[in-house]
Amino acid sequence: MRPLNGQNLCKKKEKKDVTKYRINAAARNGTRVAVQKSKAAWTGRYDCHRYDSGPYGLGWLDSSILDISSQLRRIALIIILMRAGLSLNLEDLKKAGRPAILMCFVPACFEVTGMIILAPILLGVSRLDAAIMGAVVGAVSPAVIVPRMIKLTEEGWGTKKSIPQLILAGASVDDVFVIVLFSAFTGIALGDGVSAASFLKVPFSVLFGGVAGFAVGYVLSLYFERIHIRDTAKVMILLSISFLLVTAEDRFGETVPFSGLLAVMGMGIALKRKRAVVAVRLSSKFNKLWVMAEIMLFVLVGATVDLHYAASAGAAAVVLIFGVLLFRMVGVWCCMLGTALTKKERLFCMFAYMPKATVQAAIGGMPLAMGLSCGNIVLTVAVLSILITAPLGAFFN
Repeated sequence: MRPLNGQNLCKKKEKKDVTKYRINAAARNGTRVAVQKSKAAWTGRYDCHRYDSGPYGLGWLDSSILDISSQLRRIALIIILMRAGLSLNLEDLKKAGRPAILMCFVPACFEVTGMIILAPILLGVSRLDAAIMGAVVGAVSPAVIVPRMIKLTEEGWGTKKSIPQLILAGASVDDVFVIVLFSAFTGIALGDGVSAASFLKVPFSVLFGGVAGFAVGYVLSLYFERIHIRDTAKVMILLSISFLLVTAEDRFGETVPFSGLLAVMGMGIALKRKRAVVAVRLSSKFNKLWVMAEIMLFVLVGATVDLHYAASAGAAAVVLIFGVLLFRMVGVWCCMLGTALTKKERLFCMFAYMPKATVQAAIGGMPLAMGLSCGNIVLTVAVLSILITAPLGAFFN
């Protein structure tokens, strides 16, 4: 049994030799603190460990878990995108029409633009760092929005004008668009700098990733139709192929622009279109996986937040979040122009399209894991955006 608060409670009177703990504060790009401890050799039957304070808190999480947190967060992100693909109905996009298409990217573009304008002024970061921050904060949370919109649909609210379908369809694609932007911006930050060729990779990566994912999903739909296997085995196949697609992006992304994350969602969309009944069952399986992944995701994100750094960001970060939310709401308003929606309905759409949680938790810590200088402030703003917008969005919905 492990004692708490660093006190040695093991009272076994046997000879023991305990080497001292060494805490090495090693700054990785001035942001991370690595806590290393030496081996404790015991001649008794029990192992007793003393806990030191962790990187930024109580230190109850083992450092080995934090070392692989980026990989665990990526697994959670794959589950998010597969859920989105399996639940996205392309007919809803057609039914909602032009506003639904615009909602997929216009509000996010407004929010990223607002971040690029305001973040250098309020936080003193560079334009590229602000773009990365905007790509992290710019996505909405399907975990908050989707259950609310489904409930409204079941109760018949706004269905005549397809308001829930409009928000559902836009939220499903908005996340993918923002993640692709994030991949592009971080690639530029890790590469040779900003160039026109770097931005040209974005549409090509979207195109190639979507086509590859849809093709794989189509082949899988034929395979599942001809060969009967359990849904659990199908989930394992989908996850395995998703890992291969994401790894292919890491391996060949420099040569061929390719979005592995978008390919994951495209695979889910193809299954939904070709094998709708199977897609519903698989979506239920992934919803159960998400229960575990969601807990893991938010715990790991919270564990990597530097509380002292968050306190130093202070009011400026909060003002920044509310500022970019205004940009986003203006973007939603622009998407509603030319529709038959009333002012109250448009205002509802503006607030309903505001919550943030899942994507920010999934990619908020990635710049820090990549060793980017903006990693700490990006993570801090991402966590603050979750704390501010998720309760507000749930309340207004």
